[in-house]
Amino acid sequence: MAALPLAFVAAGGWYWVTGRRWASTENAYVQQNKVLVAPEVEGRIAEVRVGQNQTVKPGDVLFRIDDAVYRIALEKADGAVALARLQVEELRTRLKDAELKADTARNTLAFQEVQFGRQDKLRRTGNTTEAQYDSARHDLDLARQAVAEAEQGVADALVALGGDADIETDKHPSVLGALAAQNSARLDLERAVVRAPTTGTVSQVANLQVGQYIGSGSPAMAIIDTTSTWVEANFKETDLGHMRAGQTAELTLDAYPDVTIKGHVESFGGGTGAIFSLLPAQNATGNWVKVVQRVPVRIALDEPTSLPLKAGLSVGVDVDTGFVRPLPAFLRTALDTLGLGASPEKLAAK
Repeated sequence: MAALPLAFVAAGGWYWVTGRRWASTENAYVQQNKVLVAPEVEGRIAEVRVGQNQTVKPGDVLFRIDDAVYRIALEKADGAVALARLQVEELRTRLKDAELKADTARNTLAFQEVQFGRQDKLRRTGNTTEAQYDSARHDLDLARQAVAEAEQGVADALVALGGDADIETDKHPSVLGALAAQNSARLDLERAVVRAPTTGTVSQVANLQVGQYIGSGSPAMAIIDTTSTWVEANFKETDLGHMRAGQTAELTLDAYPDVTIKGHVESFGGGTGAIFSLLPAQNATGNWVKVVQRVPVRIALDEPTSLPLKAGLSVGVDVDTGFVRPLPAFLRTALDTLGLGASPEKLAAK
């Protein structure tokens, strides 16, 4: 008969030691990244290539926007590039013409300087008239002015080439601008075909219809990224005292109650759920009632599972915190009597 009370003592000691080792919650759900797909250009839907709940991979075509406007814009940009290149070649020809005129003006100046020198000598000896002397000086002034104008023409032509007579055609600023516009037009044309950014399951396709006009940046459908799966468990704040990142967890899904999935604590939320609600609670009132808050804890799966996990499925989570409470003195005495020892770790192991 004495064994029965001792058994109750042992059971009570075991419960006391291990009672707070596991932190559990049913307020947990499967989470997967939800990617909203929005076109980067506007236009009318010309074709929808996917159906509801279809699995896609990166690069698969989802839908196509009528690209007639964007093809015309690209052709216009191609013409602008060709025109800009032609204009650069015209600037090169203009520079050569200006340099040729400058050389001619310098040669004329040299000739007029010689002519004026002769007239100056003849004037000193009285063998020329004042009219001939004035004419020679006037011609020299005109030649000097022509050289200045020709050199200014060379400078202007050089500036038009960006200050470099040997600049590559496609490095000229006007050509660079035209090429940028061409690349932008080509990119817009490519963006008229909307492709899947990730692997996942397509959702909300029913709202997308051929002929519908859609604006740039307007969400058209969603893709549930099946390559990123985790569990968000909302634990009570009273369960977090001994919970740490890396601790093991056991996951049980309501959809698959006979299967236990192994995981571990990955991270803790930056605040309680109430902090991030649309209308946070205002507690600075006289009618305040304390409510236990919950903190989101991210649980990572230890390895991929073959189960078709869906975002939003309910999950039961048990986290092994490894916490062992010390025994009260009377339980230690009773356990010593049973030969179990007073170590909580030994009791937990037994």
